[in-house]
Amino acid sequence: MNNFVYNIPTKVYFGENQLGHLGEELAKFGKRVLLTYGGGSIKRNGLYDRVIEELRKAKLEVFELSGIEPNPRIESVREGVKICKEQGIDVLLAVGGGSTIDATKFMAAGACVDHDAWEFFGANAKPINEALPIVTILTLSATGSEMDTAGVISNLETGDKLGRLAPALLPRVSFLDPTLTYSVSKYQTACGAADIMSHIMEVYFNTQKDLFMLDCFMEGMLKTIVKYAPIAIAEPENYEARANIMWTSSWAINGFINGGKRKAWSCHPMEHELSAVYDITHGLGLAILTPRWMEYCLDETTVDKYVQYGVNVFGIDAKLDKMEIAKRSIKLTEEFLYEKLGLQRTFTEVGIKREDFAMMAKKACRYGDIKGFKTLTPADVEAIFEMCM
Repeated sequence: MNNFVYNIPTKVYFGENQLGHLGEELAKFGKRVLLTYGGGSIKRNGLYDRVIEELRKAKLEVFELSGIEPNPRIESVREGVKICKEQGIDVLLAVGGGSTIDATKFMAAGACVDHDAWEFFGANAKPINEALPIVTILTLSATGSEMDTAGVISNLETGDKLGRLAPALLPRVSFLDPTLTYSVSKYQTACGAADIMSHIMEVYFNTQKDLFMLDCFMEGMLKTIVKYAPIAIAEPENYEARANIMWTSSWAINGFINGGKRKAWSCHPMEHELSAVYDITHGLGLAILTPRWMEYCLDETTVDKYVQYGVNVFGIDAKLDKMEIAKRSIKLTEEFLYEKLGLQRTFTEVGIKREDFAMMAKKACRYGDIKGFKTLTPADVEAIFEMCM
């Protein structure tokens, strides 16, 4: 196992009826709060009123920014930065899923610098040394943004969707109440499950051999999603299912499973180009890509990892031929994503066209070949895209 530093000081309030602590936690950072959220579902389901009540009880001054988009835009970040600077905001409260939280992270960072927030991204990205404190209330289990240092922002003018990590972006406090995900649609629940699985698999599929403990942990999380995602879809108010998915989502990407691994992620940079151009749901793009990426990377040098995955996650008979186990593991992954979760399986179904493959593949490899489970060149990425048609 390689050397690494693990430091996730986010304070988590997990479970039902924890919002009574919201005001006291926010007040630790100041009196002026920027409340951020998306399209208004928190008003329809009553969460907005509950949040405002807690803020008023704590005598906090509240400013609002609504309308944060799925695949959040740099324009929303800029608007949030403007409010933070003009109103002297002390702390930001993000209520929503990963899109709202991601955008809020860069508002918090942008409020501490003089340059445009888009300059945090790209090959010549400016440093993120500080950010205003961030508190989150999670309403969708998917991205893990409530407990990690990362965020992804889209710029429609440049056609880019870029991610960034920085310790300053880590939320100080996060409220994780599984009941707040009861109203999440079957489609978004399925997309979220695919996203969570991909976060784990991007790390799990690795040629490093000395990570038995972490592999067992990742296999347990994958089994959790395989077991509980279909239950949450069939029974939206099943607390056990929603709770297990929510906690798995946070631990899938908070850095614990990395164990010092050095391999790059593969499916995420490919998918970011899909949603940058076509604005599709991130988890759906990952669901279409992941089995084809698995198939593309399978050979005699990688087969052992597929065997481990198939046997330990899906219970395939370990006595079978290695390559047969590997192919069955891919088939079972497809069945889970497309049949049990009900997600579309091809680019054709969601309107993605071959004419954009070369451009998207080049952008996916903008920093060089993707040195993941197997190294992928732009030509390899195009080949995987073709498999998705």
